[in-house]
Amino acid sequence: MTQQVTLADVLEARKALEGLTVTTPMEESRWLSTLVGGPVSLKCENLQRTGSFKSRGAYVRMSRLSAEERANGVVAASAGNHAQGVALAAATLGIRSTVFMPEGAPIPKEKATRGYGAEVVFHGHYLEDSLARAREFAAETGAVLIHPFDHVDIVAGQGTLGLEVLEQSPDVRTVLVPTGGGGLLAGVAIAIKGLRPDVRVVGVQAEGAAAYPGSLAAGQPVALESMTTMADGIAVGRPGDITFAAVRDHVDDIITVSEESLSQALLALIERAKQVVEPAGAAAVAAMLDNPGGFETPAVAVLSGGNIDPLLLNKVIRHGLAAAGRYLYLRVCIPDLPGGLASLLTEVGAEGANVLEVAHERISPTLNLNEVEVRIQLETRGEAHAEHLMARLRERGYRVHD
Repeated sequence: MTQQVTLADVLEARKALEGLTVTTPMEESRWLSTLVGGPVSLKCENLQRTGSFKSRGAYVRMSRLSAEERANGVVAASAGNHAQGVALAAATLGIRSTVFMPEGAPIPKEKATRGYGAEVVFHGHYLEDSLARAREFAAETGAVLIHPFDHVDIVAGQGTLGLEVLEQSPDVRTVLVPTGGGGLLAGVAIAIKGLRPDVRVVGVQAEGAAAYPGSLAAGQPVALESMTTMADGIAVGRPGDITFAAVRDHVDDIITVSEESLSQALLALIERAKQVVEPAGAAAVAAMLDNPGGFETPAVAVLSGGNIDPLLLNKVIRHGLAAAGRYLYLRVCIPDLPGGLASLLTEVGAEGANVLEVAHERISPTLNLNEVEVRIQLETRGEAHAEHLMARLRERGYRVHD
């Protein structure tokens, strides 16, 4: 029989975390509130110790190990956030820790994990590969496996975030939670439903790594055949047994968001909320951007983590700017005459767009003999500005393709 986590377990976990984790801020979001037509707040768990909620569950789990278990050390598998939580808890409790990470795990997460004192070993392409190796390591060495989500102590520890949400936003009606394996969602739902069953709890998954919709439809955890998402923090191919049961029994909805939505939400959080989050941490906000009228307010969006690789951040920002219409790529046919390009650039400059790159294409079956195609990448102020610029060029007689 699957073990169940109760509200009492979450309340007990909170006592264990006193002095270790911080009560992260709840920030009112005026821009999201305007968008959805009611109060929206951001639960900034990206400002938690180690940069995510994972330190809550990891410490609760490890604080309850016996002296013999502590002597054998612990082992974990993680793409980064759970790794840091385990490493910090192990260092705090004086326990030796080993962490298996999938190949390609974000470099800052790897370095931070090593910085907390854990030994890091790369294995496999997905979290499930690393988890399988961690289980083998535990059998070989006697180390205790600290599962990233599927353990009652882990779920109870993550649930303490739900207690904070209710205390910081007592009139909340909807809580949106980024979801991978379901540890955070399960814990938050148990805490909130135990105290406020009227509050709607929604899990948000990346479309390319959404194991819960199919599993819930099947009535049991079902593994995905493959995953593709930049949100490594919620890239989990199979729900846990404990977390699946809790999500099934306590969560109202599971919704999915695209990579485009994640990148736009991440960019919006930086621009409007001044919050740096990883793609997984932006999932709840992405859901709001996709469906502004779909959530009763007051609503809380959990920012689950902020550990993002600067290289990925750069790519996501550029991608988000492109998706928001801030970058415009045009193919424009101009006369193949002296001054033709200068005239085009004059029109672009007059409209206030910034030229990033220009290239010529002289040989193409779509071109007339006296034409040349200019491929031009521009920086604009947004979609409306981009549309206005294209309209201006067409009015001047240019053939424009975006």
